[in-house]
Amino acid sequence: MMGRQTGDQSQLFYLFNLEERIPAGHLLRRINPVVTGVLAGLREKLAPFYSEIGRPSIDPELMIRMLIVGYCYGIRFERRLCEEVELHLAYRWFCRLDLDDKVPDHSTFSVNRHGRFRHSDIFCHVFEAVVRACMNAGLVKGEGFAVDASVMEADASRYHGKAPDEIDWSEPKRQTRAAAEFLAGLDDEDPDANRKPPKLISPTDPCSAWTAKANKRVQFGYGLNYLIDIENAVIVDVEATPARTYDEVEATKTMLDRTKRRFDLKPKRLAADTAYGTGRFLGWLVGRRIVPHIPVRDASERDDGTFSRADFRWNRQRGVYICPNDKILHTTGTVHDGSTLRYRASKFDCDVCALKMQCCPNMPARQVPRDIQEQDREEARRNKRKKAYKKERDEGKRDERR
Repeated sequence: MMGRQTGDQSQLFYLFNLEERIPAGHLLRRINPVVTGVLAGLREKLAPFYSEIGRPSIDPELMIRMLIVGYCYGIRFERRLCEEVELHLAYRWFCRLDLDDKVPDHSTFSVNRHGRFRHSDIFCHVFEAVVRACMNAGLVKGEGFAVDASVMEADASRYHGKAPDEIDWSEPKRQTRAAAEFLAGLDDEDPDANRKPPKLISPTDPCSAWTAKANKRVQFGYGLNYLIDIENAVIVDVEATPARTYDEVEATKTMLDRTKRRFDLKPKRLAADTAYGTGRFLGWLVGRRIVPHIPVRDASERDDGTFSRADFRWNRQRGVYICPNDKILHTTGTVHDGSTLRYRASKFDCDVCALKMQCCPNMPARQVPRDIQEQDREEARRNKRKKAYKKERDEGKRDERR
């Protein structure tokens, strides 16, 4: 006989235990003991940023737990997060909210993020505590790291970008927190970085970068840089930068140094994609005895049928290139663009050379560029032929997909 639901939901009182409704294998129940340990000293660290008088604030541990729920379940927007916690029993249990407890308004998060959470570096404190918990559990080996960056679109209109010289930062409407941070960053820039000025700047979010990296649509964005321990895909450090390759490479240096300082972790190997294969960065890694498992960026390859740089032999003893016709290319020693030496053949040799049409048909003499860190680039190329390189690269790609 077909049954019929008889409940009319008119009962006033229920015997209900939230603890009994959460399965033993639920993700939030499994991570709850670790989160409880991580947040043990939270209130003491935040105490100096709260007043001793006035009405009680929203419990900061509640907000942190809600953000962890959002991270675990991919809830990116805080308005949506508050709605989900309001309705989901497991989320309420994890956040230590009873059935009739009120969920904080979404605006509470932005107020605290730009206030006491920002000034106290509480998110860094929680992140470091999580990494240490992973280290204590044996999940972080510290031998092989991988680094990569993903692009996040900035909250800035792609149609209102302006050239740097078109913006007057002294105007009253430009006196914002974002503008102040941008101008402070200009003062802290390395004068030897030899960086090109940006093509466009967003007046509302000037720290973002004009980029087409995310989905080939030009926009303002930020790069979210991750340093990952390959053994179990544990993120050991993060750094946000403008979405520019130079800044992402510099962020990797910052993360490696910071991980060594915070956790005494120094990898033996670092895996990354071609964007990190610059001579300067490879030299930086080799100088710190970190083996680069990184494809080398090489713009010297030619696809027009003429000789590429690989067709020229390098003579280390004499410091010269030798062309396919056994003629010598010398350099004046001038460094161009901060990183490149140019080796030139003699015009007299090229004029009578039988291979000229295969070498430099549109030039009076052949030139070959060489990075001042070419020795470190060669070491990276040698590493590419090792079995450990392929294994590390495959594991790094697997961790990125996670």
